[in-house]
Amino acid sequence: MTKGIFLLGLSLFISFIAQAQPNGPVINATVSGRITDERTNEPLIGATVVIKGTTNGGTTDVDGRFNLRTGQKLPFTLVISFIGYEPKEVIAETSTIQVSLTTDSKQLSEVLVVGYGTTERKNLIGSITKIDPAETKNIPVGSFDQQLQGKVAGVQISSATGVPGERTNIRVRGATSINGSNDPLYVVDGVFINGNSLQTIGTGGKATSPIADINPSDIESVEVLKDAEATALYGSRGANGVILITTKRGAFGQKPTIRLDASAGAAKAQKLWDLTTGPEHATLVNEWWINTGKDDPTLNRTFANRPFRPVAEGGRGLPEEQQTYDRLSELFRTAQLRNYDLSLSGGTQTTKYYIGAGYNSQEAIIRPVDFSRASFKVNLDQQVSDKVQVGVSNTFTRTYRNQARAGDGPAGGLLQAALHTPTYLSPVNEQGVLVGRAGFDNLTLLLDNYNINTTSLRYIGNLYADAQLLPSNSTASLKFRTSWGIDYNNYNESEYWNSLLIAGSPNGLATSSVSQYTTWLNEQTLTYRQRLGARHSVGVLVGNTLQSDVLTRTYAEGRGFANNSFTQISSAATTAASQNWSKSTLASFFGKVDYNYAGRYLVDASLRADGSSRFGAARKWGYFPSVGVAWRAKQESFLQQVGFLSELKIRGSWGVTGNQNGIGNFAAQGLWTGGAGYQGSAGIAPQQLGNPDLQWERTQQFSAGADIGLFNDRIRLELNLYDKYTTNGLIQLALPGTTGFSQYWSNAAEISNRGFEFAISTTNIQRGGLTWTTSLNLARNVNNIEKLANPLRYGSRELILQQQGSPLYSFWVYKQLYVDPQTGNAVYEDVNKDGKITVDDRQIVGNIWPKLFGGFTNNVTYRGFDLNLFFAFQYGNSIYNHNRFFGEGGGARDAARIIFASNLARWQKPGDITNVPRPDGINVNNYRDGGSRWLEDGSFLRLRSLTVGYTLPNTLTQKVGIQNLRVYAVGTNLWLLTKYTGLDPESSASSDPNAQGIDLGTPPQPVGIQGGISLTF
Repeated sequence: MTKGIFLLGLSLFISFIAQAQPNGPVINATVSGRITDERTNEPLIGATVVIKGTTNGGTTDVDGRFNLRTGQKLPFTLVISFIGYEPKEVIAETSTIQVSLTTDSKQLSEVLVVGYGTTERKNLIGSITKIDPAETKNIPVGSFDQQLQGKVAGVQISSATGVPGERTNIRVRGATSINGSNDPLYVVDGVFINGNSLQTIGTGGKATSPIADINPSDIESVEVLKDAEATALYGSRGANGVILITTKRGAFGQKPTIRLDASAGAAKAQKLWDLTTGPEHATLVNEWWINTGKDDPTLNRTFANRPFRPVAEGGRGLPEEQQTYDRLSELFRTAQLRNYDLSLSGGTQTTKYYIGAGYNSQEAIIRPVDFSRASFKVNLDQQVSDKVQVGVSNTFTRTYRNQARAGDGPAGGLLQAALHTPTYLSPVNEQGVLVGRAGFDNLTLLLDNYNINTTSLRYIGNLYADAQLLPSNSTASLKFRTSWGIDYNNYNESEYWNSLLIAGSPNGLATSSVSQYTTWLNEQTLTYRQRLGARHSVGVLVGNTLQSDVLTRTYAEGRGFANNSFTQISSAATTAASQNWSKSTLASFFGKVDYNYAGRYLVDASLRADGSSRFGAARKWGYFPSVGVAWRAKQESFLQQVGFLSELKIRGSWGVTGNQNGIGNFAAQGLWTGGAGYQGSAGIAPQQLGNPDLQWERTQQFSAGADIGLFNDRIRLELNLYDKYTTNGLIQLALPGTTGFSQYWSNAAEISNRGFEFAISTTNIQRGGLTWTTSLNLARNVNNIEKLANPLRYGSRELILQQQGSPLYSFWVYKQLYVDPQTGNAVYEDVNKDGKITVDDRQIVGNIWPKLFGGFTNNVTYRGFDLNLFFAFQYGNSIYNHNRFFGEGGGARDAARIIFASNLARWQKPGDITNVPRPDGINVNNYRDGGSRWLEDGSFLRLRSLTVGYTLPNTLTQKVGIQNLRVYAVGTNLWLLTKYTGLDPESSASSDPNAQGIDLGTPPQPVGIQGGISLTF
């Protein structure tokens, strides 16, 4: 390690010396000149002029002129560059030169992956955002989708927990369903992958993320498809947006290239909860008993007759309630982060390849949780002839989780044991034995005996063949493609709770679950493209998809073990097991026609038909059309002479997409179960009521947008407006108990989403080797339930209400108006004016939807140095601090719960102004479930990542056979601005989409620091 640091320091020193020395004999020569636009001959102000191979350079003035004192012998090469123009190398043979630069069309000719093909950005009609994973891959999270937060306008990503590898909530232009899935479709190299967790073990409402099986270092690009024009070809899969993931491949004729990336670092919680000490807890409990008027010695309460005596914390030999025990420090730790990636890519004239291997290990900031992923990637492409190419993509992943109950629940709940056990309670009893307190596990015993493990084996593969069916000299192109894809996931879970823990009482509990999810996909497409003269171009795409999804699961549990040395189910006194199998199929046919006139007028239309086995016999097929138009106004003659305007495109689209995700594979069927035995005899019983009219959930979307480029794309703007309306919403409706069923699937909801997206990118400085660029995106989505016959309640204490006329995920609470300064009683709004506070007075106050959300990025490069600052933000959403609800009980829970230090601000005497009522058991509303006092503003501005790097000069690294060497440091979540009093305004106790925005027992996203090195050979 010491030797490596020494060599790195030596390299940096040599680099500095090498850059400081002039090349060639010093003759004090001066070169001057003028840089202009080749088309208009206008001067280019701020163009960069650098002597090739050196750092000696300058920039042009307001007349496009430069004057460079070279200190070198003529001739030499100048490298001239300017934003929006193609760079040029010019040999300076005399002291005066004149150079003209041509407009760089790379921005407009950038290739984007779209549905079943690619297109240049200038020909794009739909709303698609392309992301370069190189900008985000070093953010240390378990799942790459978390790395996209704040990068795409209109895509709301909430990292609900600081536990790596857990599920992330992603909403593309809002949410369209109540009981159906709102998750986007993930497509990896053409394979529709499973985005639903296979977890069966309870972890307090949390679920794992299957997207965490993908190594971000293998990803070449990510495209997010948002509007109906862009997603319509995916039909039933595109209602919630589509995320296209293209992995890295080699290049024909490329020499073998080896790349090594390694990084290591640490992470910890930015802050922890502020709790009362043991004496403070005792004070509040004493006060509560006195205020209730029940301060009676015969009650034999812990604090009833004991006067409060201030003492130092942790004093020995003191009464139990006057000591303070810190469990949070025992649970939280400084987590270790490691990541290693190695790849080989290249190709011959007929073969190209990419081989990558990676290992990622992340400890959570709470013991003993950790996450690790080992991946292996092989992509091969073979040119069989000048008309036929075949290829294969392979991703192999093994993901391991030491998976803890980091959410709600007293049995085995890590944060419940550490946070909600009162600080005055000793972890040992009078005999010095470790014992549980306040109904929770003893934290030390829990950490020493935690045994929940999950191993996921994942394979994502695709085999394709492309054939060009027309001669190479033809003016038209006809291409046929066939592919076979598979996504296979073997998910193995096991847990053991010994007799020392609540869940294992009295004699131990062991469970095991093995789930296998397999998606088979076969697709054929035929693409025809024809140019008609110089101005017209037309394309036609037709295709079909056949898909099958199969889920099998075997579950077993055992109870009663001879002692804690036996942990396998085979050693249990009693065992039970179950087995499940489920299958769905989807057949699809689709077509698309597009027309391009002179690069100015663009039109396309598509239609997809999907047939699903999940719906009723007469309702299996859904038909999803779309149409889009775009006008590149800048190409019109009357705008071509507007010099400051480099691009202006107006876009519009309409389309319909469908949704079937989130319902069971047999949701429309009447089902019977064979597990209804009686007194040892086999039997069957009704399990599910059928609905033969169950049909596709449909979302219609209008979208309009504009793309604007100014000053040779030095400023780029994008604006989108959209209106989405969902009908036939999939929902489970309640049934009377007399029917023998509790609920059934129906199409009985309508939901709207309306909003805007805005993005701007600017090049602020580009001169003298210094480049500074900025990008900002922000969006707003307004969600509303347009039709819902009966309200639905979700979440802890039914805090979430889905009700017609209100947004999804609205908070249903008692609205606290104030605390009476004279009495100290909380005053709640009496909605129905009956003089009583009852459940009829609960009302909707706030929801999880922010009024604005987005991201802000700055990139600065100066010669070999680079700096990236990335902020994510949201404004105007609410979050329910359920930890405060339990921690501000004012002594009413006595020894059953923790008390937060914020409860010390309670009302104590007439005239006190506070929002914390007096500890009083008579005034029960002080402590009412679902009070708005704990509903807080969840707005935040977070420095998501800060990256600083340095790339050594090629003149130095190539001497030792290295093409590129970069060292860097990354800080994540270094700064947070928020009014939220909890640890993290993005926290959510449950992965259930209908219970978002409730913070209870959830570890925050950690602050992390990493150092790394990237080598290319």
